[in-house]
Amino acid sequence: MAALTPTASAAPHDSTPKDGSRTVRARRPRRRVWRGVVLGLAGVYFVVPLLASFVFTVHTPGQGVSFDAYTGILSADGFTQSLFLSLGLAAATIALVLLLTVPALIAVRLGAPRLRSVVEVVCMLPLVVPPIALVSGITTVLRWGPDHLSTTPLYQTFIAVQNESFPLMLVFAYTVLALPFVYRSLDAGLSAINVTTLVEAARNCGARVPYTVLRVILPNLRSALASASFLTLALVLGEYTIAALLGFRPFAVWIVSISGSEAQTSVAVSLLSLLITWLLLLVLSRVGARTGGGAGAATAGSAAGAPSASSTPSASSAAKE
Repeated sequence: MAALTPTASAAPHDSTPKDGSRTVRARRPRRRVWRGVVLGLAGVYFVVPLLASFVFTVHTPGQGVSFDAYTGILSADGFTQSLFLSLGLAAATIALVLLLTVPALIAVRLGAPRLRSVVEVVCMLPLVVPPIALVSGITTVLRWGPDHLSTTPLYQTFIAVQNESFPLMLVFAYTVLALPFVYRSLDAGLSAINVTTLVEAARNCGARVPYTVLRVILPNLRSALASASFLTLALVLGEYTIAALLGFRPFAVWIVSISGSEAQTSVAVSLLSLLITWLLLLVLSRVGARTGGGAGAATAGSAAGAPSASSTPSASSAAKE
């Protein structure tokens, strides 16, 4: 009787996992089917408009198929000037927004962690304020300045920031718009590494604060910096409202301005810019996947007290300096 008791009690116990595993196996094909349906619908939602736009650019009723809309992009009036203007504005915006956010976020994490929530709220405010409200405030300031500061040296400053060849006012406005995206990218990058440990290790080796930031922290933020730069570039290339209302003509405004007379060229340029953006996003994701593992391993090693692949060379080089 004692030998039969464990066998009888084990039988119902073994049948439960089998039934549960069958249920899980039955649910997996259903989940795969629903995932396929959702991904298929999403693909149709995005691909069909793109295909329709491509057909519109290459097909002219009564004339057949022609790729003149693509071959004539470089020779289109104003294309080169507007594109270079937008790229210059994007470069200036990226430099300014990173110069403002990177030292601020590092300083907050090292010296004032309690201000992190305040900095986050300030950086997220542009998501709440509509661009039309922002441009209304900018327009009011630009009108008020020359009237009240015409006899001061600041009058020339108001004129300089509105120079049509390179409007610095757009750089300031785009910097404000890019703050939420740059903050999220950099905050995620800083959260993936142990900034305090890296800084303390570099200081123990004799490195100064500027050297520590340039040679220890920033190399571990390559993926975050690339993500922030890419998002800012995409924002500047696609921003229309502020530039149009202020009377400037960067790339997005140029595309809309030629849509009436050269509709096919306008759509062709939009498709090419979208394709380039996707390629940059793909390259960025690959770079982030390669550098993310190294940064995570380096942070884990430094947190555990072991010499990591990224912190040790920086600290040793700092000691040599």
